[in-house]
Amino acid sequence: MKYREEQDSMGKVRVPQNAYYGAQTQRAVENFTISGITFPPPFIKALGRIKKHAARVNVELELMNSQIAQAVIAAAEDVVAGNLDDQFVVDIFQTGSGTSTNMNVNEVIAGRANEILTGKRGGKSPVHPNDHVNLGQSSNDVIPSGIHIAALHEIRSHLLPSMKLLQMELKAKSEAFKEIKKIGRTHLQDAVPVMLGDEFSGYARQVELGINRIKRTEIHLSELALGGTAVGTGLNTHPDFARKVIAGIAEELDCPFKEAENHFESQAARDAAVETSGALKTFAVSLTKIANDIRWLASGPRCGLGEIGIPALQPGSSIMPGKINPVIPEAVLQVAAQVIGNDTAITVSGQAGNFELNVMLPVITLNLLQSIDLLWKAVTALAEKCVRGISANREKCFENLEQSLALATALVPAIGYDRAASLAKKAYDTGKTVREIALQSQLLPKDEVTRILDRIVGSKDPSGYS
Repeated sequence: MKYREEQDSMGKVRVPQNAYYGAQTQRAVENFTISGITFPPPFIKALGRIKKHAARVNVELELMNSQIAQAVIAAAEDVVAGNLDDQFVVDIFQTGSGTSTNMNVNEVIAGRANEILTGKRGGKSPVHPNDHVNLGQSSNDVIPSGIHIAALHEIRSHLLPSMKLLQMELKAKSEAFKEIKKIGRTHLQDAVPVMLGDEFSGYARQVELGINRIKRTEIHLSELALGGTAVGTGLNTHPDFARKVIAGIAEELDCPFKEAENHFESQAARDAAVETSGALKTFAVSLTKIANDIRWLASGPRCGLGEIGIPALQPGSSIMPGKINPVIPEAVLQVAAQVIGNDTAITVSGQAGNFELNVMLPVITLNLLQSIDLLWKAVTALAEKCVRGISANREKCFENLEQSLALATALVPAIGYDRAASLAKKAYDTGKTVREIALQSQLLPKDEVTRILDRIVGSKDPSGYS
């Protein structure tokens, strides 16, 4: 590999010839590469947008040469477009402010801008990474702002639409199954009958409430720390800079971003990220309930509950021919577990707001954006590849219902609790149904037993539930 020599405040360093970044990024790569994990692309794009609008505003405020600003804007647009993704090489586990990645972005944009102006890649002239690309900013207000921009944009553009899709598919199944009676279950034991559609209506409502919870995080995610610079005082930035930059970002992304009401809170605390992660975790718990119920209801095909069928996507065993596993529900369960774990990491990281700065910004960014990304992809798969193809096994629903001892509950108003309990016990001991034992007992006329139980169970014809 060919190298070029660059210098920073610590001296000279060799940088790969094809790199847009410079000495500070190279030092970070050499000294702090721990995991090989870098910032997610949505976050890098968010920083690119900050730098683009910062250059535009700095020209407007007469703080930057127009030619340099236009080159910075063009380079920043390359970042937003993903054209320079391979240039963001700093490990996620770095200085807690994210300074190394802010400088990685500054250097890449400066290096690309210099190439646009001179044909020579990299360097600090005529465009300087600090004096021009980072003008009016600090890592301490840029990185927190990038977290909020990336998170809210990803939630709005990907997560919420996927959740609405899942809600719609679940509501469609609720309507399709609204007349299908089945046994209810509490404590994993047989309970009184419900409609299969009612179960699915509960799932749809869980998703709807998840949407509402996540939408509410927008109020606090929309506040950006830009303008606070190093410690929240706004040192070395124009008083109009943040407001104008944020307005440009808000217009570009159609998101209600605004300058933070208090810059000391917005840089020292990451409560909005913790709140958002909590809403994502809550939805992950909802998904766990839904995915588990679906795979249990579909268990079998002959020796399980088997009350619904789900699409068969792939062979489920390397040793058992014909076995089909609930692939999508199980994938969703694993995503939910990861999101719950991410929330723990974010919660712990949120406690690291020491005085004027939180110093675990990179790990908050990684986990928050990963949770959003995993959730919207898993939810889309659940909606399109599982829920949409669910079918009801009417015959199995009827059989399970007719066999249930819980049907004795329907007889309580007519014969009392103790006699109904005795019928249920006798049915259990003999292996007969509650209906059979009730008819044998002659505690009620045959027509009365039939009327009571048919009202609960429905017709014996599985295609004609009452």
